[in-house]
Order: sequence, then structure tokens, then C-alpha cells
Amino acid sequence: MKRGSTIFLKLAVILMGIPVLAMCIFLLPQIAGEANEAIEKGSTLAYVVYGLLTVMYISAIPFYLGLYQSFKLLSFIDKNQAFSELSVRALKKIKTYAIIISGLYVVALPFVAIMAEVDDAPGLIIVGMIPIFASLVIAVFAAVLQRLLKEAIDIKEENDLIV
Repeated sequence: MKRGSTIFLKLAVILMGIPVLAMCIFLLPQIAGEANEAIEKGSTLAYVVYGLLTVMYISAIPFYLGLYQSFKLLSFIDKNQAFSELSVRALKKIKTYAIIISGLYVVALPFVAIMAEVDDAPGLIIVGMIPIFASLVIAVFAAVLQRLLKEAIDIKEENDLIV
């Protein structure tokens, strides 16, 4: 693979992390502040918002760990170590982090359902399912790539022994 395409992919990985970081620094604290004001006014729905904010902040950790593993995987490709056990481990970790993110948002789904019921917005539940299915797709894709890469490494080792 040409170095230019891996540089582009590394840049894309970095660019994927910037909006999430901005959201964690600017948007989520603003929502928490508004939830504080709602609690002072006597609203109990703010506790549901706190539950969602907690899940969002916690899910940022495996998200960035997954991005880091993606960056490492691209570095292995740059170093011509794409067909190595290191790449298989990186894909396994990406799969694990994606499953963790999906699980966190499954836990958050009841909070979304409560908010949807209060706001009379049933479409909110479907929107709440998007991160679950998106991260499951990433987990399945990483698992398939991991298995294919492991089989390719096994075939390569077999051929090296024959020669």
C-alpha cells in the first residue's frame, strides 16, 4: 500500500476524533449546566439527562482507544507489518472497544426511551439506536478482518515452512 493512502487514513482517524473531543469539551458540559438549572426548578427529567451524559462521557474512552488502535494498525501497514500478529491484536482490540461502546449505548437506551416518552418523540428511540448499530457494524467488520488476517498469516507461515 502506498504511504500516501495511509497518511490520508491517519488524517481521517484524527479528524474523526476532533468532533467528539469538541462535543465532550463544549456541548456536553453545556447540557449538564442546563440539567442543573432544571433540577433547581424541580424537574426530575434532568437525572435522565445525567444518565445519558454519563454514558456519552464513558463511551468516549473506548472510542479514543479504538482510534488509537486504528492509528497503530495504519502504522503497521506503513512498516510492512500488516500481516503480523500485532495487526491481529489491534483488530481484536478495535472489535472489543466497538462492542463496549455498543453495550454502553444499550444501557443508555432506557434513558432515551424515557426522554422520548416525555417529549412525545418516538423517533428519538430510533436515533438512540444509531450508535448501537454503528458500533456493532464496526465490531463485525473488525472481527471479519481479524479472522481473514489470521488465516492469511497462517497460510503465509505454512508456505514459509514448505520453502
